[in-house]
Amino acid sequence: MKRVLVLGSLNIDLVQRVGRMPLPGETLRGEDLRIFVGGKGANQACAAALLGMKAEMAGMVGDDVFASRLIGELQGAGVDTRAVQTSEKPSGSATILVLPGGENVIVISPGANADVSIEAALSAVERLGTGDFLLCQLEIPLPAVAAALKAAHRNQVSTILDPAPGQTLPDDLFPAISILTPNQREAGLLLGRSEPVRTLADAEAAAKELLARGSQTVIVKMGSDGCVAANAGEVFHAPGFSMDAVDTTAAGDTFNGALCVALSEGRSLRDAARFANAAAALSVTRSGAISAIPARAEVEEFLAACAANPGS
Repeated sequence: MKRVLVLGSLNIDLVQRVGRMPLPGETLRGEDLRIFVGGKGANQACAAALLGMKAEMAGMVGDDVFASRLIGELQGAGVDTRAVQTSEKPSGSATILVLPGGENVIVISPGANADVSIEAALSAVERLGTGDFLLCQLEIPLPAVAAALKAAHRNQVSTILDPAPGQTLPDDLFPAISILTPNQREAGLLLGRSEPVRTLADAEAAAKELLARGSQTVIVKMGSDGCVAANAGEVFHAPGFSMDAVDTTAAGDTFNGALCVALSEGRSLRDAARFANAAAALSVTRSGAISAIPARAEVEEFLAACAANPGS
């Protein structure tokens, strides 16, 4: 069985629902604080495992009260955590304010995630072989991510980079990325623009421009509009699914984990994008990060229902 190594962040998410964003100097009453396990790396590893893939996690946690919960929830989802190390810094955390429509704003404290070194990243990656997958994000130091992607690429490992939080990337990194999956704002930042990609036509243009920088495939995630994908052979829009959003916190992470699962099973890029869109759509209907990721059976049933009722 093909496996995925997720190299990335592990965070404790502190989530509070609010009616609106507070103004500077204002104290605003919100709902009760809820605590979840998250971090883009942990979310994506759990998504891959819950959706049917052999998943391993590499990263850092602190020597604190949150570490056991982080490791325990990953293991509970079926993720191999032997490559998760301990730092002297506190575990990473994210403070998340969720608005009534399900959209959110997030403030991250890197903590132990900032201690992931090039050496640790390379050590984790060296166990991967041809046909395996490496899935990365940018909540750990970029030098560690870049070293891992390049080493994996040399060993014919399929590499996926979710370039979040958004930032520019060195030109020599793009050729080591099999699949680049920015959202609308991240696509703009990668291209050096202050404005996000807004339309499907803009997403197609951005995907082609990023493709020209050396990545083999680019998928621009468009939220409820689905995604736009481009590679040397095709450019297409995979429509999204209309859902009543409760919390969009882990939608992008669920998409990435699901995409990896579908591709590992030999599905076409179109089929994989549709599967990933469906998993992400289901995740926004519930609160939290890992707790919002759907099971494999839920995604299959949802897609079957959509196929049976294409106009619904």
